[in-house]
Amino acid sequence: MGDTRIKTTHVGSLIRPDDIVAIMRRLDRGEEVDPAERQAALEKGVREVVRRQKEAGVDIVSDGEFGKSSWNYYVWKRLEGIEVRPPVGDTFEEMPLAATDWERFSEFYAEYFPTEQDFENPGGDFAAVGEIAYKGQAEIARDIANLKAAMEAEGVEEGFLPTVAPASCFPNLIDEHYGSQEKALQAVARAMGEEYRAIVDAGLNVQVDDAFIPFMYDVLVPPGTKEDWVAWARPMIDAVNLALDGLPPEKVRYHVCWGSWNGPHTNDVPLRDVLELILQVNAGTILFENANPRHEHEWKVFKEVEVPEGKVLAPGVISHATNVVEHPELVAERLERIARLVGPERVIASTDCGFAQGPYLRRVHPTIQWAKLEALAEGARIASRSLGLVAA
Repeated sequence: MGDTRIKTTHVGSLIRPDDIVAIMRRLDRGEEVDPAERQAALEKGVREVVRRQKEAGVDIVSDGEFGKSSWNYYVWKRLEGIEVRPPVGDTFEEMPLAATDWERFSEFYAEYFPTEQDFENPGGDFAAVGEIAYKGQAEIARDIANLKAAMEAEGVEEGFLPTVAPASCFPNLIDEHYGSQEKALQAVARAMGEEYRAIVDAGLNVQVDDAFIPFMYDVLVPPGTKEDWVAWARPMIDAVNLALDGLPPEKVRYHVCWGSWNGPHTNDVPLRDVLELILQVNAGTILFENANPRHEHEWKVFKEVEVPEGKVLAPGVISHATNVVEHPELVAERLERIARLVGPERVIASTDCGFAQGPYLRRVHPTIQWAKLEALAEGARIASRSLGLVAA
């Protein structure tokens, strides 16, 4: 019996240390920060977070996204041809992407958003005003170097860097240059492809985060229909594949979620409908939420949905949105029921989403983050024994 145990990973974003948060606050206020000071903090922080992941039992590690200002908006500073416009409104009711769930529970969200949405946002909408091109070579090289150095120092063999999908870069991108939003989206995709390729060429896995694929269902339906949402999403999936063109799928991870906030989520699109789209992405690993109490029951779809050859599933078996630490036996149960349907060799244990949406917004306490990752690793060990992958 060989060591074919279920490996562990997570979605990427981890809670930032205080010194990195303080530096980001200064940058957001427009203050000068010595690049050497920031680099020293990042090197130290990434080394420590890789060490903690290894100690917790995580096999495939990330840099915690420590070098980024947010999970998606970081990218506007890495692209030419994008201009920021003044915001439409100051309250969530005035947001251009108003979700049905937000309207249904408006009183809850009126209290929630002011305290739970602290993340870097340039403060408005984005417009394509010229040729979009990638200019973040120095930043992505820094992130790659910091993660690889930490992995080498800690003896970790496999790592990944999260990036943002074209559709999630600028959900309301205004086109003033290309003649259509679809052409502007394709330009974003070609530019982001440079970031993806840099990560893969460095020997790391690239993870493409695409939260807006599921989220837009809550925006469009109602008043629209599922077909309206699919019609919106198809060009977004095409854009991801355009950005991934030429990259080996086994080095690509594609992550979707229903939004990291811990709200009601009563109008989320069913996993079955999402799978019809995301399984078309040229990624070897698909990460999705399955510990979320609105979606945990959906593991049953794999009784009927055929996962294409060569694709691996990384279901979330740990929630990022509650301070309750999952019991390892429950983690194992979540893994086993999917593994028995698709094959244990095609399953990696993961989390639902990131434990932090950015430098300032964490979903759980740091001590709980590590306890959850330890429970993830222990649950994967239990499942591996139960499935006969390793000796009991």
